[in-house]
Amino acid sequence: MRAIDATMQQRIIDQLRDIEVREDVRVLYACEAGSRAWGGDAPDSDYDVRFIYVHRPEWYLSIFTRRDVIEQPIDTGLDLNGWDMVKALNLFRRSNPSILEWLSSDMVYMEHDQWSAQLHAWSEQAFSPKVCMYHYLSMAKSNFRSYLQGEQVRIKKYMYVLRPLLACSWIHDNRTFPPLAMDTLIQYGLHDEALRNDVNELLQRKRSGHLHGVEASLPRVRQFIDQMINEMERCATEMPVSTGIADHQLDELFRATLHSVWATPDDDTYRKEDKPL
Repeated sequence: MRAIDATMQQRIIDQLRDIEVREDVRVLYACEAGSRAWGGDAPDSDYDVRFIYVHRPEWYLSIFTRRDVIEQPIDTGLDLNGWDMVKALNLFRRSNPSILEWLSSDMVYMEHDQWSAQLHAWSEQAFSPKVCMYHYLSMAKSNFRSYLQGEQVRIKKYMYVLRPLLACSWIHDNRTFPPLAMDTLIQYGLHDEALRNDVNELLQRKRSGHLHGVEASLPRVRQFIDQMINEMERCATEMPVSTGIADHQLDELFRATLHSVWATPDDDTYRKEDKPL
């Protein structure tokens, strides 16, 4: 588990507690989900905290559709947003890569142990190679079109194309959800030494905060991206889908979580914030 500044950790936990009081919810899981989660953070990178929460049982007993996200304005380097448990479980059953990435994060601020343990146990079954591969491929293509065209480009955006493409390569080869760590994906997916050195240099420059400007395009990296997009587009059609999680299992988890969280609302033993990361 990666270390994190103790002051920032406490600030994040305090804000999550404030949300619990203000919104009358309980946080089931909160983690780091941005560049800090995959190892591309610079000294001035935001903390991208994502969380899953649950309302009181009566909140769900309504004929009206209610807002199922909690969004906080970015506040001095802290970007904090959450999803209601029902939304999260429905996305999980559809192999949503964001949920799977959150569960893979090694920077966890708070968690309900039983709830997160059950999702971890189901993750392999929920994972759909086809769904996730198309997600990462779409991300790579979109960032490539938006940021890396022409002779002068926003050089740091290479990471936001390379990471999803290397995730596609991992999925294709292993039929498992890819690791978050960019170092691992580079070591696994880049076999050409010169190319690997180019990408490692980009990563180190991003970590140092020296990739904010526009620079000349990198021909070797650009060629690799072109080839990978074409190759992964062909491979994605061959990927299998998941067997999925039975609906009744997710319903049972939903009901059990409502009971365990709200039966003793003053019991904070499920929290993880007192354990240093």
